[in-house]
Amino acid sequence: MGGLRNTVRQELVARQLDEQITARFPVGRRLRVLDVGPGQGTQALRLARAGHLVTGLEADPAMAGTLRAALATEPEGIRERVTLVEGDGRETGRYFGPGSFDVVLCHGVLMYVPEPDPMLAGLARVLAPGGLLSLLVRNADALAMRPALQGDWTTALAALSGGGTTYTNRLGVTARADRLAALTTTLNGIGAPLHAWYGVRIFTDTAPDGDDAAPTEVPEELLAAEELAGRTDPYRSVAALLHLCGVRD
Repeated sequence: MGGLRNTVRQELVARQLDEQITARFPVGRRLRVLDVGPGQGTQALRLARAGHLVTGLEADPAMAGTLRAALATEPEGIRERVTLVEGDGRETGRYFGPGSFDVVLCHGVLMYVPEPDPMLAGLARVLAPGGLLSLLVRNADALAMRPALQGDWTTALAALSGGGTTYTNRLGVTARADRLAALTTTLNGIGAPLHAWYGVRIFTDTAPDGDDAAPTEVPEELLAAEELAGRTDPYRSVAALLHLCGVRD
């Protein structure tokens, strides 16, 4: 999970998320945050350090162990703000009541869910009115970009001509991408209409993965270029990832 690509992803999502939180909630308010599939806990720990109460819902025991290990290195005050629940993000109703959270994160999870709509409805259900739903998904409208830039013309042509939403990720796992238009319709239908969206990893998606779990030092000019492109048309439309922010009715 190290390397340039992951560092750019986490930093851009953090900036975009902070922008939405600042615009929606009073400064200094301690928010109730649910992070579905927190992975190594980058965003969960960052928000806990900012004073928020964070619940991580993690289905993978190995990743839950990684997050526990990371949490153990934090000061006691931060550890007390984080609760880890081992469970399936598609079953939030089993663990939490309606309106339990002010912010719900679901980053890098939907690509592994064959039928995302029921899961999204469950996420909206646990959001309080006015709450923020933050989704990070693979962009189905740009599936040809990475293979084409890497010279894999067979895969690029298949993505361009097939119109499908499945792809093979860098781990060799078959996953599923989402289209902005379809997710916009879904968010409207579950009572959390799209409020803002960003592109993530426009210029750095073909960078090699890092072998080290530590973050990579990234030039501020690179981050500034990615951040500006991520909110500017037409660049954001061809980003590898889309960051969608819906607001609960």
